Amino acid sequence: MAPGADVPGALPGPRVGILGGTFDPVHIGHLVAATWARDALALDRVILMVANDPWQKSTRRQVTPAEDRYAVVAAAVEGVPGLEPGRMEIDRGGPSYTVDTVRALTDLEPTSCLHLIVGADVASDLGTWHDVDALASLVRLVIVDRGGVAPSADPPGWQVERLRIPAIDISSSELRDRLAARSTVDYLIPDPAIRCILRLGLYAGSR
Repeated sequence: MAPGADVPGALPGPRVGILGGTFDPVHIGHLVAATWARDALALDRVILMVANDPWQKSTRRQVTPAEDRYAVVAAAVEGVPGLEPGRMEIDRGGPSYTVDTVRALTDLEPTSCLHLIVGADVASDLGTWHDVDALASLVRLVIVDRGGVAPSADPPGWQVERLRIPAIDISSSELRDRLAARSTVDYLIPDPAIRCILRLGLYAGSR
């Protein structure tokens, strides 16, 4: 039985969403997914969990240092009700495996009901994740479908909920290119996050 599942006589625990990612950089698509999941699923909070070493990406390209990515995420969600930055994977160090993060969160809040929020494109690759069968037993999977894109089939072995959000055609790689070219990213990245990026001097040489 997954953590937070209904048990006769047990008090309901907090409903927590986990939206993990490299966030290189964070953008409005991430925040829309987080806030819509918060509201649609009545989540008490949604953690934007910043990967320390996103092992499926770091072998293919240079990734911005984790502390800088965390600072930008923290700036982006400051003051947004129910959203918070997560640095558990940074503090743990090494490659970031979601199953380890979920286990740690479960140890901290044994009665919590954990919802792992992923995009439909990520859901199709879950079979490549570390210890994926154990992860499936620990969380409810929230698959975010974007408007204009046909939903994929639910992956087997998971408790699945679907969430549909508007189509937002933006990617972190495109934003890195725009920042490197000193092109505007207004309204694509929250203003506090843009100010943090400029203060830290990020992405200026990423082309």
